[in-house]
This record gives sequence, structure tokens and C-alpha cells, in this order.
Amino acid sequence: MSGPVEVTRGDGPIVLGLPHTGTDVPASIEAKLNARGRELADTDWHIHTLYEGLLPGATTVRATFHRYVIDANRDPGGVSLYPGQNTTTLVPLTDFDGQNIWDIPPAEKDIVERREAFHAPYHAALLAELERVKAIHGIAILYDCHSIRSHIPFLFDGILPDLNIGTNNGVTCASVIEAISHEFASSSPYSTILNGRFKGGWTTRHYGRPTEGFHAIQMELAQSTYLSAETAPWTYDTTKANRLRRWLKDILDAIQDTALEIAA
Repeated sequence: MSGPVEVTRGDGPIVLGLPHTGTDVPASIEAKLNARGRELADTDWHIHTLYEGLLPGATTVRATFHRYVIDANRDPGGVSLYPGQNTTTLVPLTDFDGQNIWDIPPAEKDIVERREAFHAPYHAALLAELERVKAIHGIAILYDCHSIRSHIPFLFDGILPDLNIGTNNGVTCASVIEAISHEFASSSPYSTILNGRFKGGWTTRHYGRPTEGFHAIQMELAQSTYLSAETAPWTYDTTKANRLRRWLKDILDAIQDTALEIAA
């Protein structure tokens, strides 16, 4: 079992957040999951591979633990991201299909322990890197990397667009960063939406403080854009992924250029 967070430091203004690619589950927690939970189906499969090397100089902060241990993209106080809509909690009790994942559900003390052992170290590392790159450039951009199956009736109707950009309705980053992200995504062959079903999770909302020089944007990708199929064994499709990587690189390059212009 590795530590709860892996950091790769770069010298550019962008920090890539990777809260949901980890698959580590301590044995004591895995023993409490049921068979469905142990499948870890709601992983952001291979997202760290998809983004690897796309933006030279980018810093990456990656949670190694699985979101069923505790979700690094949820409010540590347990406040819902989407009041009135189906979603999963700080320590999920169900999967994205609304099905129970535990034989022995976590008690409150379990949640407190996991928050301190996993959630807090991840966010301490993320904050430290955002502050470090801001000290270098006068600006820091958190680009939060996510993916999800494109068809999940429990969470949303119909088929999810390919590229889902979230800025909490323009609150978490400068309007020019939001605009350039949407412009480059929309120019791609992929269907794109801005602040649709996914408006940015807790991480984006928490760190996005444009007036203080911290900007945050979430990219939620439909897994159909880079996996062979949205079912186990969740195989990374190199041909699909390389096609997508070209466009993701353009988006990241444009965000970085814009950030440096803002800071100049």
C-alpha cells in the first residue's frame, strides 16, 4: 500500500488534480465491502495515464486511495454537492447505480478516521502545490481531471456529453479561462457542455478563488471517449485515447497560455 497521495512537481502554473484514479483499499476496509463494492466500478479508470505527459511542466497531485474509502472530491463536512439530485456521499454508501456496496457500512468514527488519514493529506498536498506554483507565476490553475460512464440513469438522464466542463457557473475561474476552455473543447469532434450535470465538485469549488489568483476548472470526460467499453475490465483503448489526448493537450495549452497572460 502506497501513501495516500502522489505528487509530481512541475514548474508551470497548472496543477492537475487526480482525486478518483486510485484503486488502493486497505484490507480492513475491503473486508467490509460487499462483492459489488469490491469491483470498484466507479473508478476514474486510467485518467492518470490519459493525461500523462500532455503538458510539460504541469504538476500532478494524485490520490492513490479509492473513492469508496473516502471521496477526495466531496466536502469533508458531508454537505451535498447537488442538493435534491442523486449523488454519492463523502464515504459512499452506494455505487453510481444506487446499489449498496457495503456488508458493514462505515460508522461515524470510521468516516472521521478516513478523513484524517486520506482526505486531509490529499488536500494538504494539493493546496501546497497550488500555493507553490502561484508563488512562481503569480497565478495557479487547478485543472481537476475526472471521468465517468456516459450512461448512468441513477445520476442523470440520457447520454452524457463527451466533454463536461465545470466552473460552478463561472464562479471558480476567470471568465477568459472558462471561455478559452469551452472554445477549444467545442472546436473538437467531441460533444461538449459547460456547467451541465457536472458543474465542478467540492475541489473545484473550494480552491477556485479567482480574486486571490487561484482558478479552478473541472473536466469530466465520458469514459466512452477513451475506453474500449464502459464495463469491466475497463480496458484503455490506445487509439481512442490518443485521439482524445490531442484535443486535451490543446485545451491545456490554451489554459496555460491564458493564465500566463493574466499574470503578466
